[in-house]
Amino acid sequence: MKAEDLKGKTQDELQKALMDARKDQFAARMQRAAGQLENTASLRAMRRDIARIKTQMNAKTEAKASAKAPAKKKSAKA
Repeated sequence: MKAEDLKGKTQDELQKALMDARKDQFAARMQRAAGQLENTASLRAMRRDIARIKTQMNAKTEAKASAKAPAKKKSAKA
């Protein structure tokens, strides 16, 4: 999953993608513990995908919060 793909998604779509990614990660961890996981590098890729999704969610949240909050005025201490 690329960051560019995530930019166009809404907050709800990102939340769903995060839950799906966490479920996939859990299943892969269980397979690794049972000795059935052949591609162990996929765990690293899953972990990074989750981080990308969380980063995009936080960026959207911060952008929404900064749009609502008025700009701070600089104090004139001279």
